[in-house]
Amino acid sequence: MNSNNEIQETCDETCQGSEASEAARLEDKMIDEHTAVDLADLFRALGDPTRVKIIYALLQQELCVHDISTVLGMGQSAVSHQLRYLRNLRIVKRRKAGKTVFYSLDDGHIEQIFVQTLQHLKHE
Repeated sequence: MNSNNEIQETCDETCQGSEASEAARLEDKMIDEHTAVDLADLFRALGDPTRVKIIYALLQQELCVHDISTVLGMGQSAVSHQLRYLRNLRIVKRRKAGKTVFYSLDDGHIEQIFVQTLQHLKHE
């Protein structure tokens, strides 16, 4: 530990690491690059407050672009741009009813990720 009582982020010079077999087993189970990129993209999408608000609104109910624009106090063009981004990442899906397009969360996994993250933030 240093003088600020912070934990050192590197191994001590005398560290021999874990048993070689343990590290090798973990290496075999490591996430592949493509999946790591997709996961990072998902969290990047959740890193934008506007997209978080859209997802939260859609967590409540299916909405059209006009309704989302009204709820967020934004223009429809800006909302459509964000919805297209979210749709490309399979976070939201759309359903056409006549000339109106309704958006909802793509599946229960998105809802679970979002709700669990909210619960984590509210946990004391």
